[in-house]
Order: sequence, then structure tokens, then C-alpha cells
Amino acid sequence: IHEAMHPLFRDVTDHIRTVQEKIDSLREVLAFAFEASLLVGQSQETAITKKLASWAAILAVPTALAGIYGMNFNDMPELRMEYGYPIVLAAIILVCTFLYWRFRKSGWL
Repeated sequence: IHEAMHPLFRDVTDHIRTVQEKIDSLREVLAFAFEASLLVGQSQETAITKKLASWAAILAVPTALAGIYGMNFNDMPELRMEYGYPIVLAAIILVCTFLYWRFRKSGWL
């Protein structure tokens, strides 16, 4: 390389360093934006999971009680009670309403 070209190459080297610093800065900004995007996605997934779990818990109550009373045992005292059926329905409604209220209060629904 000719001696007269050395200052020009130094200038090119400075330009390359400046561009490299800008690239590194943009890379950090992109990494931060990507992480923020992932956090938003995870937050939305968590909210959806909470809603699904809440509805599953609410629906588990009538399912469990229907399963118990669907076993057709002869020695279930509630079967001989005059108000056994309305009492069980009222219990289902009360428990489901309580669960709905509780999940709604906690922000899951």
C-alpha cells in the first residue's frame, strides 16, 4: 500500500468501526424488542390458561355430583328425601356461583 493511501484507509477503518457500533446498538434494540414480544405472548397465554382453569373448576362441580348420584346405589339417603333433588341442584348452583364469583373477583374470569 502506498504511503499516501494510509490516511484514507484510517478513515475507512473509522467508518467501519462506526457502522459496527451502530449494528451492535441495533442488535441490542432488536433483542430487547424480541424479549418484550415474548413476555407479552406469555402474559396472554397465562391469562387464557387462567380462564380455562377457572371454567374447568366450575364445570367440575356439577360433573362430580352427577357422577356420584349417577352410580345408582340403593342406600343413598338423599334418594328417599322429599327435597333431595332440589337440595342437590341448589348445592350445585351455590357452589358454581361461589366459584364464579371468586374467580371473577380474583381477575381470572
